[in-house]
Amino acid sequence: MDKERRLAHLERIPLRWGDMDAMGHVNNTMYFRYMEQARIGWFDALIPEQEAWQDTGIVIANASCNYKRPMVYPGTVEVKLFVGPPGGSSVPTYYEMHLEGDRHLYADGAAVVVFIDTAKQKPLRIPEAIRARLTGEGA
Repeated sequence: MDKERRLAHLERIPLRWGDMDAMGHVNNTMYFRYMEQARIGWFDALIPEQEAWQDTGIVIANASCNYKRPMVYPGTVEVKLFVGPPGGSSVPTYYEMHLEGDRHLYADGAAVVVFIDTAKQKPLRIPEAIRARLTGEGA
């Protein structure tokens, strides 16, 4: 993994029976939902509660997922969220998905997260205090 990426969050999500499709494995769209849930958990921990979703929010500029192995119910997916160097208003995020207790990589992905002013619905320059936390300097 790239040295500029650092682990920022770990989310554990129980698989649900309804996550599976007719093929008997977790539907491909659910992998994006798992990455989304990890991203929201990370954001909620990153931004002060009085600002999160009030003044500051996030949107996704793009997202991708590489499927490595099928997941099947029951189990718990562990989503590791890594961050790269932040830009002006955005930060690249990277994801690895494993099943709890299994060393195999089931999927990996990426998304560019853009910080926004929620009232204006416009990109927001990442505040310095948050930028420091993104780079590990303010943790």
